[in-house]
Amino acid sequence: MKTTAIIVAAGTGSRFKSTTPKQFLELAGKPVVAHAIDRFQSAASIDSIVVVLPEDRIADFHHTADKLFAVVSGGATRAESVMHGLDAVGGADIVAVHDGARPFVSTDDIDRTVAKAKETGAACLVATVTDTIKTVRGGEIADTLDRDQLRRALTPQVFKKEVLQRAFELGDFSDAVTDECYLVEKLGHPIAIVEGSSINIKITHPDDLAFAALLAKSK
Repeated sequence: MKTTAIIVAAGTGSRFKSTTPKQFLELAGKPVVAHAIDRFQSAASIDSIVVVLPEDRIADFHHTADKLFAVVSGGATRAESVMHGLDAVGGADIVAVHDGARPFVSTDDIDRTVAKAKETGAACLVATVTDTIKTVRGGEIADTLDRDQLRRALTPQVFKKEVLQRAFELGDFSDAVTDECYLVEKLGHPIAIVEGSSINIKITHPDDLAFAALLAKSK
């Protein structure tokens, strides 16, 4: 089964409050997104890589990964960007979708999630929740959730290609679609979980980049 990774790096990074989107900021000598690409380049389970970028960044994007198959422009939402990537994967049987702002995913986590998706049709890399989680209502704490039943959804999220295509046929490309599992859940298709490393952080705020720099230095 041929597996293609779609690395989604088309966001504007508005929450980061930088003129340069976070995925293009330098981390340990190269852009954040380059670290993500390199992880998939090194993963034995990945045959090819599609990178989704803002249209105005494509001309200046250069990366030497042998598995890099295509670079395409993103859409107005994350879902549209992933759809553009899906249109470019060619003859892949399995599609792994990864956030370009997650530079520290391990090759082991990639390979295990791909293997589980080949077995079940859909798999999501997750991490445990260590904080106590509260629901709130009217400015007050309403309830405490059982964190043993909670997981943080990470990426990659991996699917048989036909499953992901059917999910996108639902036509929901709104901002509410923050990951691909959201759409596959609507199909009623079961999604297996793969326990991953908490080091697979997503760079969203400036503090995250500072923490990532410390992680990169420690490695």
